[in-house]
Amino acid sequence: RIHVSPEQNLQYGWLAYMLGDRATKKFTEYSKIFTVEGNLSSGKGKLAKQIAEKLGMKYFPEADIHYLDRITGDGTLLHEKFNGFCNLERFYNDPKCPDGHSYRLQAWLFGNRVLQYADALEHLLTTGQGVVMERSPYSDFVFLDAMFKQGYIHKRCLDHYKEIKEISICEFLPPHLVIYIDVPVPEVQKRIQEKGKPYEKKVSPLYLQNIEDAYKKTFLPEISETSEVLQYTATEAEDVEKVIEDIEYLKFDKGPWLEQDDVSFHHLRLYVQDKDGVLDPAAIPRFIPEITIGGSEYDKIYYEYRSV
Repeated sequence: RIHVSPEQNLQYGWLAYMLGDRATKKFTEYSKIFTVEGNLSSGKGKLAKQIAEKLGMKYFPEADIHYLDRITGDGTLLHEKFNGFCNLERFYNDPKCPDGHSYRLQAWLFGNRVLQYADALEHLLTTGQGVVMERSPYSDFVFLDAMFKQGYIHKRCLDHYKEIKEISICEFLPPHLVIYIDVPVPEVQKRIQEKGKPYEKKVSPLYLQNIEDAYKKTFLPEISETSEVLQYTATEAEDVEKVIEDIEYLKFDKGPWLEQDDVSFHHLRLYVQDKDGVLDPAAIPRFIPEITIGGSEYDKIYYEYRSV
């Protein structure tokens, strides 16, 4: 293979492993995956970026509907017809849209989070550098849970989501650490009104409360079985030095990461670098009206996309 630029995109494979490429040789103290969680406008991005800078880790901003556009090609953001037929503005303006837009949005976002988490794992296993992320596919369900409780989606959507979530992330390893920023709903609303986009200001306070409840009653108890968990108030999260100190005291003595070796890391690296394979489980053949299109319509969109 001839390289015409200094950037080499050769994929990792069995030959590299046979020649001595081992993940554990690159690992350092903070060769780990951290995720920062919280409600809307809770300051996740700021804290995640600060932690990454302090600990020499790589910061991954939250994956949005255009995540795939940003990491492929020339970075041009494509029309929504090529991105799940969804957008956040439409969701906030009409969350109960009868054409099933709310579930299309969340299903598309979940796929992008799965893809980003695969990228994070690949980066860690390839370089040894740890990653700090905003949210992950493990916590994504808090939004779907809130949507269902608010009547934005049907029960069939919830069942479908649970099925694809279970088979989409089962091959992954969970984050080493989850940091949750606990901001009360009234404060979240205040921040959105002050700094949020115009369409975000229409968000229902009950929807925000449902997100908080899903975090506290379901996600945090479940993830604490495999990951370290740190919780902070909005004020405490401002003191990044204290957060770093708390991280340094953690033993990281739980979860499946402790059971891994170079052989399992080798197979995981092969898996996460195959992005088509990673996303396949999120597209299982089920007839869900909200996310199903006809064959002729699919062909039309496909060939239009190929011509872009």
